[in-house]
Amino acid sequence: MSGSDFNRDISGASDIPQDNWVDRWLPASWRPYARLARLDRPIGTWLLYLPCLWGLGLGWQATGALTTGAAATEMLWLVVLFTLGALVMRGAGCTVNDLWDRKIDTKVARTATRPLASGAVSPTGALAFLAAQLAVGLAILLQLNSTSWVIGAAVLVLVFLYPAAKRVTDWPQAVLGLTFNWGALLGYAAVTETLAAPAVLAYAAGFFWTLGYDTIYAHQDKEDDAIVGVRSSALALGDKTKPALAVFYSLTIALLAASLWSAGLGPLAYAGLALAGLNLARQLWVTDLDDPHACLRTFWANRDAGLLIALAITLG
Repeated sequence: MSGSDFNRDISGASDIPQDNWVDRWLPASWRPYARLARLDRPIGTWLLYLPCLWGLGLGWQATGALTTGAAATEMLWLVVLFTLGALVMRGAGCTVNDLWDRKIDTKVARTATRPLASGAVSPTGALAFLAAQLAVGLAILLQLNSTSWVIGAAVLVLVFLYPAAKRVTDWPQAVLGLTFNWGALLGYAAVTETLAAPAVLAYAAGFFWTLGYDTIYAHQDKEDDAIVGVRSSALALGDKTKPALAVFYSLTIALLAASLWSAGLGPLAYAGLALAGLNLARQLWVTDLDDPHACLRTFWANRDAGLLIALAITLG
């Protein structure tokens, strides 16, 4: 998926880094599956995981039982579950994406060496791998409360629809935003067994955040996307991207401020949010959207923005 297949090695055509821990530590037969799940490129896992932390933090604040040993133990257990869940479900999403895109990927230098496009993994093998990942994800989901079961199952519709979006709309980044920030709802429900305004507002904020950072990411592929017929917000916005990003990121901060306010958090939360706002503003200032290297660096900087938001909620 566009926002979750970041490659730190931006010097070559392929988006698969070479001679990393996958090559050094894993058996040869496991390596294509590790790459299919993007285990060697953690930025997508971070961007899926961080809204989960927002939801967990807001739910933790809502309980009012912040200092008891039992509450701390329960929160730690939930953090572990959501960490594992983000890792597994990001891999499942990438597997679904690459199954959809395997023919397109063969036509683009950056993606031609991906496991399915190159033939290192067969479609049958990828489906079996997907089933295994979903089984692990289900096992993790069942550790949560029954409200979380419903919310967690509902996101699968978006996971499977996202790869089709880039074929039928100029705004697949919007579908990704709906998908990647679902953890804000799920995390809150896992703590409180319900949904409330702080979680919904944080989810809406995450939607615009993703719309921004994944539009930046899509600018690195805009020439190839135009050639192979893949649609994106980068192509739709063109020269109007910077003003649009300013709107997306402004809405992100405004909605997060509303979330903090509705949760009744204190001034430290807003101080942390201000730091996140500075991070997003800097992205707009320094990024050359015609430079793929700059787009990749800015995309990766969103991990820090998301961590600042999580810190703001925790300090609230």
